[in-house]
Amino acid sequence: MKHLLATAAVLASMALPLYAGGPTPSNPDAVQYIISPMDGATVSSPVKVQFGLQGMGVAPAGVEKEMTGHHHVIVDSVVFGSDDPEALSTSIPADETHIHFGGGQTEAMVELAPGTHTLQLVLADQNHVPHATPIMSDVITITVE
Repeated sequence: MKHLLATAAVLASMALPLYAGGPTPSNPDAVQYIISPMDGATVSSPVKVQFGLQGMGVAPAGVEKEMTGHHHVIVDSVVFGSDDPEALSTSIPADETHIHFGGGQTEAMVELAPGTHTLQLVLADQNHVPHATPIMSDVITITVE
């Protein structure tokens, strides 16, 4: 019987994903999206990026409030977490390609060099960690003239 239970536990653990989001719960039905610019748009820099969110609230970084988070813009990257699943359970770095909006902003002017760029939004908790069920927008592509 012990062997059967141990085998069942191993098999069950194999069905779980290796990585998931961080420890903060989220609304699994929440949707994050980029209001503007539209996918395929040609724009000038600085680019006004408007953040959309349904099913969750926005709160500044450092504020622990249930079912809230703050926005991060991911620039010129593959779908967040697809090349490094552990990124979904750790603090999002702050650098040129991971722009933090910890003040609870819902739009921002983003400086981008001329050329083609991708943008994606990722919602994170008070510690900049994606939620247990990660909330992310689709990746859009824009051209900066």
